[in-house]
Amino acid sequence: MDEKFLRDLEILTGLMEEGGWKSLRVVSDNLIVNLSQTPGEVPGERAAARQAAPIAEEKLATAEPSAPLQATSGDIDPAWAVVKAPNLGTFYRSPKPGSPAFVEVGQKVASGAELCLIEVMKLFTSVRADQTGTIRHIAAADAELVEGGQPLMYIELE
Repeated sequence: MDEKFLRDLEILTGLMEEGGWKSLRVVSDNLIVNLSQTPGEVPGERAAARQAAPIAEEKLATAEPSAPLQATSGDIDPAWAVVKAPNLGTFYRSPKPGSPAFVEVGQKVASGAELCLIEVMKLFTSVRADQTGTIRHIAAADAELVEGGQPLMYIELE
C-alpha cells in the first residue's frame, strides 16, 4: 500500500468519528474499502448481493479565516485572512479539468462563495469563503496534495 492510500484511510476514519458513523463502505474502480467500528461487522454486507455502484458524496466545509498570520513573504499581508485546507487531500481550483477556476487573484468573493475543492478517495469537500473580501494570494498549486490546516488562499477582508 502506498503512503497516499494510508493517509486517505486515516482521513476516512477521522470523518467517521466526526460524523458519528458506525460503518463506512467506499467503492472506487476496482477497490472496495469497508470500515467499521463494530468488530466483525462488514459495512454493506446485506447489500453485497446487489451490484455495487460508485457513490459521489460531497461534504461542505466552511473556510474559516484565522487570526492574522505573520508575513511569510513580501507578498503576504499579515492583515489578510487565511483560508486553510479542512483536511488532507488534493487541492483543485476548478470543478473539473479544463474548466475556469472558481476564483482568481484580485477577484471579489462574497461570504459562502465556493473557492476550491479538496478531494480524498472520491470524496469532495467544497471550501467556501466565510466572509466577504478580495482574493489576494493563492498559496497552493492546482492538483497538489495539501495537508489539513495548510494555507490555500489569502483574502483581504472588506
